[in-house]
Amino acid sequence: MLKYTKTVLQKVSFNRDLFKKELQKSLRWLRKDEVNVLKTWCVLTFGSIYMDVINEVFK
Repeated sequence: MLKYTKTVLQKVSFNRDLFKKELQKSLRWLRKDEVNVLKTWCVLTFGSIYMDVINEVFK
């Protein structure tokens, strides 16, 4: 499921609202250990664009 989530986030990364919505949705599906991996990946991949969204969702 983590790999699928990453694929979806990459595809919707052009739109801030879609990115946030899909990121929030992914937190409901993933296990706790996968959530930590996803957060790290998001910061490294999208941190320069969506750091505020990432911080808000992973609060």
